[in-house]
Amino acid sequence: MNQTRLTLLFAWLMVAVLLWMEWGKEHAAPQTPAAVVPVAQTVPQVVPGATPATVPTASVPGQAAAPATTSASAAPAAVQVETDVLRVQLDGGSFRQVDLLQYPKTLGGNDPVRLFSADNADYYQAQTGWSGQGGSAAPNHAGFVADGGATQFKLAPGANTLDVPFTWVANGVTIHRVVRFTRGSYAVDVRDSVSNAGTTPWQGYVYRQLVRVPPTLQTGMMHPESYSFVGATWSDGKHYARRPFKDYMDGGAVDQTIQGGWLAMPQHHFISVWIPQADQSSKVSLSQNGPADSIAAMGPGFTVQPGQAATTTARLWVGPKDVKALDALGVPGLDRAIDYSRFDMFAYLGTGLFWLLSKIHGLIGNWGWSIIGLVFLLKLALFPLSNAQYKSTAKMRRMQPRMKALQERYGDDKQKLQMAMMELYKTEKINPIGGCLPIIPQTIIFMTLYWVLSESVELRHAPWMGWIHDLTARDPYFVLPILNAAIMFFTQHLTPPAPGMDPTQQKMMKAMPVIFGVILAFLPAGLVLYQVANGALGLLQQTYMLRKYADKASPGTHETKKK
Repeated sequence: MNQTRLTLLFAWLMVAVLLWMEWGKEHAAPQTPAAVVPVAQTVPQVVPGATPATVPTASVPGQAAAPATTSASAAPAAVQVETDVLRVQLDGGSFRQVDLLQYPKTLGGNDPVRLFSADNADYYQAQTGWSGQGGSAAPNHAGFVADGGATQFKLAPGANTLDVPFTWVANGVTIHRVVRFTRGSYAVDVRDSVSNAGTTPWQGYVYRQLVRVPPTLQTGMMHPESYSFVGATWSDGKHYARRPFKDYMDGGAVDQTIQGGWLAMPQHHFISVWIPQADQSSKVSLSQNGPADSIAAMGPGFTVQPGQAATTTARLWVGPKDVKALDALGVPGLDRAIDYSRFDMFAYLGTGLFWLLSKIHGLIGNWGWSIIGLVFLLKLALFPLSNAQYKSTAKMRRMQPRMKALQERYGDDKQKLQMAMMELYKTEKINPIGGCLPIIPQTIIFMTLYWVLSESVELRHAPWMGWIHDLTARDPYFVLPILNAAIMFFTQHLTPPAPGMDPTQQKMMKAMPVIFGVILAFLPAGLVLYQVANGALGLLQQTYMLRKYADKASPGTHETKKK
């Protein structure tokens, strides 16, 4: 296959994929009501080892679920908590509002990213509570009261942890909850201790859930956040599943029992994850309540005899998609929460590419130069394939006069022309499909790296040099897209034209640098930097191969003689 045709094929593949991504976003963007007050609903759920019970599936905008039984006559006051990285508003069982203090909304801005919110249009919360069984009273996520009525907590200088205690008491049963925050961490530990001082057994089970009104996202190439997966994901540590908001319940009900595992709601750069206790079972389910979608882990169930106690713990991650920090939690399969792709092969490739990129960053300390370093390593890994490609290109370029002579000799006799071409390839030991193999890995790597660079919060607001202040945003002055177009133009100049290419195809080829320049102008600067570095190294490699092979007559080369 001629190199020019391969370049054309590769270019149109990239254009087609990018256009398909854009079309998909335009037709799949969820529409969110500005303010809707739905009717509260309850859904029967079954927990392993427990009898059926009714569990509040979600506290939704405009209406909070009331506690089943609580020692306080009024709804508990919200508690304000502040650490070095989080500012949280919670009421014992609901994380009503969370600000990420280390992540400004905009580059150079002062307002932090708000991940959880109680506002109708942006409603998004993590909740945990209990459901009673067999007539036992239990607190749902709105049923806990802060110990001592305290409403302000702040991590003290020099302290590593901050404990916020809550309590629920009814009929001799006490559930003591401690929410622990840790310095420098976005992981919050929630520990519930149930003690029964009554005269009858107490039965109930715990639930953890994430509830969100699907956000309305701006679509288009200038808004890379619209290409990130937004919905619910979950895993039992081995198997991964996900459901986007746009067809949340269209895929059918979910009723999966997991041991440990996790459930999450990811978005561009940030994520919330409930991680139940590793040795306890729960049942994952999805539900819709008015405009809000939720994913919940129900269980385990407990029967606490008089004079006995039971405990259960969970961890909530509410923060960035920080690969290193999430890995440090030691949760099996949690790496898939950073959704590089719905397909395992591309997801694992993306994980590997980011691992390599982060190792390079550990040595260089700059994400932009790390991307260039990644290009060097990938070029080395693909050198045998690309070497064969450029060698084939160089030899094809040298054969252009002889191929033109064959075209003139045989004219419109395509069959004889093809036979003569094949004989020429055989004589000169040219593999006409020598350039095909590199196209496949290059396309796969490019598309996978798009997700890696778009999803990696480590690159958010990360500068490279000069005018590039955010590698996840577009180049503000379009310098990199213009450089890429120039590199493509010079690469085309060195690439021999395909035999018999008609004028229309030639015009298409000449237009490709401009087309790619326009497309890349709206993609993250980090991805364009990768493409520029990859194209520049390819141009240098191709120039060298042309000098090595094209300018030297190989043994046995002879001029084609006309009969």
